Formats: sequence, structure tokens, C-alpha cells
Amino acid sequence: MNKMSDSVISGILSRKKALLLDMNSTFMFGEDRFGSDEDYSVYYKSIGGKLSDETLNTIMQDILQYLGKLYPKEEYRNHFPSVAQALDNTLSFKLSTEEVDKIVQTFSYHEHGYIPEEYIKALFQLRERYILSVVIDIWAPKTRWLETFKKHGIDTLFSAQSFSSDHGIVKPSPRPFEMVVEQLDIDKEDCLVVGDSIRRDLGGAIAANIDCVLVGGSMDDRALAAYEDLLVFCDYANNS
Repeated sequence: MNKMSDSVISGILSRKKALLLDMNSTFMFGEDRFGSDEDYSVYYKSIGGKLSDETLNTIMQDILQYLGKLYPKEEYRNHFPSVAQALDNTLSFKLSTEEVDKIVQTFSYHEHGYIPEEYIKALFQLRERYILSVVIDIWAPKTRWLETFKKHGIDTLFSAQSFSSDHGIVKPSPRPFEMVVEQLDIDKEDCLVVGDSIRRDLGGAIAANIDCVLVGGSMDDRALAAYEDLLVFCDYANNS
């Protein structure tokens, strides 16, 4: 954990009313399958894509490099481009609307991960004690993620949501956290950010003046505490 005593942290957690949860590497895993050897054409062809394998794979890598270059830059935090905009900005020829949609779907498929059963159980356990919300950075439209939430029955657990692909604002901008707090209509002092990224989750929480705990192995003295993963945090919070 950090320099605070267990009793102090326990007392803080017992007073919190709402959690602002990150998603990737917090309760969803295996995301961002964008390795240099990834063959994007497999999924793309399965949904009826017509471009050659080589062309499609080049397009996908161009989108990834374009967005990846902009993601850390402060000047793009409040107007981060969509996958479709990245495609338009990197493509040297015109595509039909149908093909653009298939490329966006392919990007979404590779950006999306899976939620282990034990993490689904942990979310339900945390919901018994806290109001839950999510502050999520994704580059593709949120449709696939909402379908996954519904499939696992966790869609009703979240009282507020922020998906960066909805509004183009990415962490560590404080604005996504503030938007969720506004949706919850709750004081910041009653909220706790839970995420794995020091730069995005802790940095955004600090900018928004909201307490944060880290999970997934990240550690920083500015966080209230650090836990091995969300499961450990859940056990600790439930026993506080």
C-alpha cells in the first residue's frame, strides 16, 4: 500500500459513497490486441470486408499510429479524434460508408477485451456497498462494450458513465471525472477513483480533486493506496 496506515485508509473507504471505475486492466483484460503481427483481416473478412488483407492491415496500423501519437499530448485531451476521423486523416483514397463502418468495427473488435467471472462477481459485491460509475477511455464507439456489459448483467450496476469516444475527452483530463460526478449529483469528497494507470487515472483524479486508489500493480505516493488488483481492493473495501 502506501505510507498511510490500514486504519486510516479503512476509515476513508468507509466514508466514500461512490466509485469511479476505470475499465481496461481494472476489470476488463486482454484488450488492445494491436501487435505488429496482428492479422486484422481475419475479423474484417468475417463481417464482409472487401479490401485486400495487406491494404486492411496497413490501414489499421496507420489508424493506430495516428491515434497513439496524439493520445499522450495535452493539446488533444479535450478533443481527441474518433477512429473514423483518424481513418479519414490517414487514408489516401475514398472508401464507401459501408467499408468505413467495417474498419471501425474491426478496430473495435481488437480494442475490446473480456471480463473474467471473478471480476463480474466483484463488481456486484462493490455495488452492494457503493454507487458505481465508470470513466472509460476507448477509441472506438462504445456499442461493443455496452453489449458486453449487458451480456454479463452488469449494465445496470453503473449509475453514471463516461466513454471518451462519446465526447472526445480523454484522461488525464479532469473533465470525464467531473462529468460523472455531476451525473451522480454527489460531492467529490464522497467519491473514489479506482484505476490502474498513474498518468490517466491517478493524474485525472488529482486534476479533478478526487481521491484515488491504484490497482494492477501501479504504485504512487499520491494515491491513497495501491492494491494488487480490483479483487483485492474489493475484499479490503468490504472489510473496512
